[in-house]
Amino acid sequence: MSDIVFSNEHNDLVECKTRSGCVALVGATNAGKSTLVNQFVGAKVSIVTHKVQTTRSIVRGIVSEKDVQVVFLDTPGIFKAKDSYHKMMIRLSWSTVKHADIVFLVIDSNRGLQPDVHDILKEIGKRSGRLVLILNKIDCVKPERLLEQAEIINKLVCVEKTFMVSALKGHGCHDVLNYLYSTLPVGPWIYSPDQVSDLPMFHFAAEITREKLFLHLHQEIPYSSHVKTEKWEERKDGSLLIRQVIYIERSNQKKIILGKNGQNIKMISLEARREIAEILEQVVHLVIFVKVQKKWGNDPKYLSQIGMEL
Repeated sequence: MSDIVFSNEHNDLVECKTRSGCVALVGATNAGKSTLVNQFVGAKVSIVTHKVQTTRSIVRGIVSEKDVQVVFLDTPGIFKAKDSYHKMMIRLSWSTVKHADIVFLVIDSNRGLQPDVHDILKEIGKRSGRLVLILNKIDCVKPERLLEQAEIINKLVCVEKTFMVSALKGHGCHDVLNYLYSTLPVGPWIYSPDQVSDLPMFHFAAEITREKLFLHLHQEIPYSSHVKTEKWEERKDGSLLIRQVIYIERSNQKKIILGKNGQNIKMISLEARREIAEILEQVVHLVIFVKVQKKWGNDPKYLSQIGMEL
């Protein structure tokens, strides 16, 4: 028998032929959540670097296949945060878990069950709802170790299904998608079939530049910086002018970002511009400034201005 739902307009009984649901990915930093979302979607919707704490906000990746739409929610990695900004990120992750239809607990199987993972398992264990275990980076781990980790986690929390995948290589990802296609509840689609993300390109361009900061700069610089797109202007010749500002906390960080003879900022700008232009299929002029915003990570007024409420 087909599933029957009430229409909103006339309260009539109508047949619903689509399925949909939100899947929140939660885990420790650098577990591979963003890579996994990109792999599921088949496009880059979340920036990825080798450094921890790259993801700072909820990123939605959308997969629409036949009669099913899956909205993946990539959350900031969970760790013991110290400043207000990072504490806000952790609260955001747990809040997203609370409202998702299914939670994917993503574990870096190469690192194993470290103390931070046990902390997450304790918190997950307090919550009800559907939970799927994703053991990632299986190409780096022996099978017997994977089975051992899966057995331990399944004893600690109630898991409805366990998958072993390599997000980087795509191994096992189709099995995960097929499972979702067959188990998501009946419901209307939230997004159009051709949409892969709800993040405006205006904001994603800033994320791309931030990714280049993480890739080229070291120590605390990427973590104490924030990128904001302040101008987005379509020009008469068909090109696009983008003006961005990299906000840092201390004036001595400016020299590091600029680099000797401006080499660092040139490389960051060049790589960001190329990627933005490739995505938009448009000539892009990218201008980047560096400004000091002291202790922005603990400044409620500034965080509110950039859309982050403590």
